[in-house]
Amino acid sequence: MISHGGWPPVIPLFKPIPMKKSLFFICFLLVGLMTGVRAQTDYSLLKFWKYYSDAKNSLYKQQCDRAFELIAKRKEKIAGLKTTGDWQRYREEIKAKFLQVLGPFPDKTPLNAVVTGKLKGDGFTVEKVIYESLPGYKVTTALFLPKGKKKNLPAIIYCSGHTVNGFRSDTYQHIIINLVKKGFAVLAFDPVGQGERLQYFDASKGKSRFGATHEHSYAGGQLFIDGASAARYFIWDGIRSVDYLLTRKEIDPGRIGITGRSGGGTQSAYIAAIDDRIKAAAPECYITSLEYLWKSGGPQDAEQNIPYSIANGLDFADLLVAHAPKPAMMITTTRDFFSIQGARETYTEVKKAYESMGKGDNFSMAEDDDVHTSTRKNREAMYAFFRKHLNNPGPVEDEDVEIFKDEELYSTATGQLATSAGSKFLFDINMELAKTGLTALEASRKSPESHIAKVKNDVKRISGYEETAVRGKPVFSGQYVFDDYSMEKYLIELPRDRVLPVLLFRPKSPGDKVVLYLDDVDPETETIFQRPAKLAARGITVIVPSLPGFGELGPGYLRGDAYIDHTSYNQWFAGIVTGKSTMAIHAEAIGTIMNTMEDIAGLSSKKIYGMSVGPFNSSLLHAAVTAMDFEGFLFIDPMAPFADIVTHRDYLPKFITFTVAGSVGHYDLPDIAMALVPRRIMICNAKDQMGETASKQAVEQEWDFVKDYYVAMGKGQNFIIVVDEGGSLEKRIIKFLE
Repeated sequence: MISHGGWPPVIPLFKPIPMKKSLFFICFLLVGLMTGVRAQTDYSLLKFWKYYSDAKNSLYKQQCDRAFELIAKRKEKIAGLKTTGDWQRYREEIKAKFLQVLGPFPDKTPLNAVVTGKLKGDGFTVEKVIYESLPGYKVTTALFLPKGKKKNLPAIIYCSGHTVNGFRSDTYQHIIINLVKKGFAVLAFDPVGQGERLQYFDASKGKSRFGATHEHSYAGGQLFIDGASAARYFIWDGIRSVDYLLTRKEIDPGRIGITGRSGGGTQSAYIAAIDDRIKAAAPECYITSLEYLWKSGGPQDAEQNIPYSIANGLDFADLLVAHAPKPAMMITTTRDFFSIQGARETYTEVKKAYESMGKGDNFSMAEDDDVHTSTRKNREAMYAFFRKHLNNPGPVEDEDVEIFKDEELYSTATGQLATSAGSKFLFDINMELAKTGLTALEASRKSPESHIAKVKNDVKRISGYEETAVRGKPVFSGQYVFDDYSMEKYLIELPRDRVLPVLLFRPKSPGDKVVLYLDDVDPETETIFQRPAKLAARGITVIVPSLPGFGELGPGYLRGDAYIDHTSYNQWFAGIVTGKSTMAIHAEAIGTIMNTMEDIAGLSSKKIYGMSVGPFNSSLLHAAVTAMDFEGFLFIDPMAPFADIVTHRDYLPKFITFTVAGSVGHYDLPDIAMALVPRRIMICNAKDQMGETASKQAVEQEWDFVKDYYVAMGKGQNFIIVVDEGGSLEKRIIKFLE
């Protein structure tokens, strides 16, 4: 307090500042007035609208909504199945659906089986075998044979879960050796991406670049784009494993069973559903229901997702019904990440099918209190199941056994097909598919008019786009006013508590142009909004939304077991099984945004351009032929065409979300652009499949048929490819929009 010679004392509003400090303070204020306003701008909407705190899960929740609607329809259908005839007709229907969604299996070719070595165990022998399930596509296996009996042996195919060393893991060997000591022949094979079949083996490190689930999904993603699936080839390996057993004189062809845990549970359930030669099946730690799987861990890695399966009304139970009324056992644990509630409900449903067919005793369920693991109780239940149904009576006690070292069970000299025996892998199989599809696409492009009509139809059909024509409720959420423009915030409210955050950069003196600007708009990253601000300052209205899965609407909680380089393949897989791709969801969202903002931004009287950054060129292109008509397009740092991703062994994972399963052979990103003639297009600094800037020559080569069509239509000047090495990109953008 400072006294002024009387009472009361005067309290100063500001503490005196020394001269040097006051000069600094004044400079700081001046700098703040000039530059600090934008630095303090809050670009977020959801910080304020706390009710929508779950909006980051928008993409997955939309996928779940669709899945649960389809699952509910299936439940209604199941409830109507009453008689033996009902269930028999349903079984034949779902078997046909499984074959339809899996696509055609390859023709059977010679196995060219080779026994590469033998081992002796306690009461059994092991033959190490390599055979080809497709020409050059080799499978590493081991055939365990009990000593003594040389013919009419009951046989069990053992499918491995997601262990790097395949069937050589301690857990799987323990089960295999117990089975063989109980008088069963056991054929164990490596799934592709595991054991001796690592696809991305790094010889310098002695291991794969990926774990087992990533091995499956990285290559599986390419298969999906080509309209195939990893599941098809996992099942095919199992079918050919049955073929191999039938070449062995020791095996009774009428007594073949199959089992496996976790990912092996997946394979055993698939193979038993498809191959009628499997007499008895006991999938372990896998069977649940799709509803509870999606409400817990979400879709699993590539081979556990069959395209359009949910869209066709298929669920876990259908794998068992397809096998019915032959013997089957579900092996479960109560704390498995595969929901026990889902398992119990599936058991109840499938039991009805078996009972209706007069074979209720052929279906059972073993359950133990544990996590995702093999328990003694469950193993002994499985031994008893196979003893009964493969007619091989005897004791069922689980024994302590001596297991082999990994290298003792190697079928190859080096322990890897990649470095010793040579083999094709999923990428090579996919390349053959891609060549066929791309050849058909090239042929279609030679008839531009009919090709464009086909592309427009195929984009909608294959991506899963639906004509929703939704107009949401725009909730004005505040604004910032600057010298040349204002930045307005809108939250578009939609049914089911869905929202779309939108920023509107409105010029003080607006011209006749509007830009829809697509990027991964993180509200915490100031630099993302610099370009929209500069455009607005030049009189161009700019609409900047967050699209589902990105910006304020992502990435959400679902990472999954195939989370590669910050990309959730599992979330992308969700759209594949429901038939609703992320690109369709984006296109629909863009249509909703532009419909809703029409009056607010005065769109009806303006020329609308689309501008994308990074892989959002795919979102924009899909919207351009489905949801919205644009005057022109600027693609900045756009992702490579889908063809580049499927024809290179390595690709950037973040691109996978922006691809569409089944598109190769029907359309690619340049084909959509071709359908936009004569609208103006500028491609700036296009990327290759690894996200590196491609040369202008490479880009021109990929887009040459589009350029040729523009020229043929007399609009060659409307198609521009730029590799901006001089830093003049912003000037080029402004010139394009003038």
